[in-house]
Amino acid sequence: MNDSTDPRAARLDTIANYEGPPIGALFDAEPDRLDRLVIEDCGIRFDFSKTHLDADLVAMFGELAEASDLAGQRKALFSGAVVNPTEGRAATHVAERGEGGNDDNQFAAAMRRRMRQLVDAIEADAFGEIEAVLHIGIGGSVLGPALIVDALGREGQNVDLRFVANIDGEAMDEALIGLDPETTLVVAVSKSWSTMETLTNLDAAIDWLEGAGMEDPYGRVIAVTASPDKAIESGIDETRILPFAESVGGRYSLWSAVGVSIALALGYEKFEELLEGAAAMDRHFKLSPVEKNAPVLAAFSDLYYTQNRGAETRAVFAYDERLRLLAPYLQQLVMESNGKGVTADGTPLDRPTSAILWGGVGTDGQHAVFQLLHQGSHLVPVEFVAVIENEDSQDPRQHRQLLLNAFAQGAALMAGRANDEDAARAYPGDRPSATLLLDKLDAHTLGALIAFYEHRTFAEAVMLGINPFDQYGVELGKDMARAIDDPETREEFDPSTKALIGKAGL
Repeated sequence: MNDSTDPRAARLDTIANYEGPPIGALFDAEPDRLDRLVIEDCGIRFDFSKTHLDADLVAMFGELAEASDLAGQRKALFSGAVVNPTEGRAATHVAERGEGGNDDNQFAAAMRRRMRQLVDAIEADAFGEIEAVLHIGIGGSVLGPALIVDALGREGQNVDLRFVANIDGEAMDEALIGLDPETTLVVAVSKSWSTMETLTNLDAAIDWLEGAGMEDPYGRVIAVTASPDKAIESGIDETRILPFAESVGGRYSLWSAVGVSIALALGYEKFEELLEGAAAMDRHFKLSPVEKNAPVLAAFSDLYYTQNRGAETRAVFAYDERLRLLAPYLQQLVMESNGKGVTADGTPLDRPTSAILWGGVGTDGQHAVFQLLHQGSHLVPVEFVAVIENEDSQDPRQHRQLLLNAFAQGAALMAGRANDEDAARAYPGDRPSATLLLDKLDAHTLGALIAFYEHRTFAEAVMLGINPFDQYGVELGKDMARAIDDPETREEFDPSTKALIGKAGL
């Protein structure tokens, strides 16, 4: 953003130059700090009190939100208006939860009924006995369903659900281990029905079925796509195609028919609970004032650390093994949405946009990367995600220690520890963290958690003036991969790339 007429620019500059006190001092200066920066809704406690957000900063960000017309953009999102200007369309993932515009809600509900009918037919053995589902996709077509089923399916699944995304043949080999073609259903997900990795892996699955003597391998395939005509052309019967709206982005699509594998693995009721949890967070985001709005406050924090403190990354650590796939899921959601270098109208930006998101699982991370978080030269805002109730069969003391470690790490990052005698044992402190504490990990709360991250990403984009719903940066490498396979265009590549092709015998 380098246009001095943009009302956001001056406010972002003011925020970038703001000098506030250390976090520890804020607790003394603001007796109401917990009341203001802790929000409880949807079964989640959002604690932003260990960030540098003080009353003045929150007021400044409130002015930025107003200058950015966050309220208007939020209304546009939920009404089904165009919020993706580069592609000239709405972003209707909220309609999949019943919280969008009326027409979008009706279409989503109709597609959901179609999905329910197909799930019921599969469970009634219309495809024969189904013991396993091979889910093929990539990016948002896999990351969301994989996160949900890994988190909620630990105590048993209705089917053996396998995911394959990578075009590497090793991925397909691993996914097929132990599967019986006679009892396996293939779910192929591609919004455009042109995704190279997905269609290549679908061909491999068809070959596997044919190799087992299956006379009608395409009869074992469910296609999930926003381009049903292309799926029909490829040989899949219309009755086995689950459409979803073109205006539902891949990284926002688990709520749509892309979630059919969730319903097959966990039961359709669990899928509905997931939608209900997300809808509850939709309502929180729509109705809460900015100063008590969890996604908006989180976006304020994210912007402060990129604009004011020069933080190039932020870390998310789930202190619950069931959420081990949360960080990979969020990497696509955040960086594909807000990893942009121009505003929504194409103006080049001269300030940072999305931080690089990374993370892992606690307490593993404490013995791997927390050295850098505590004593490294980089400032890295950290987010802890933990769950009060545990469902494992081990001694409750283990879960108690897990939670105590999560809370202690946030306290230690903030407080630090001085050591005048040995600098190597000194901890500078004043390092920010936020904690998201879930009452329990069930479908409703997990739906709310994921929707929180969606709206947080949207709010940050609005205040930066960028479009979070396109992803043209994904296309360049794909275009180059097609060109590099063509002898006529291969000669246009650089000497290093051509030498690599030669060395690999391609």
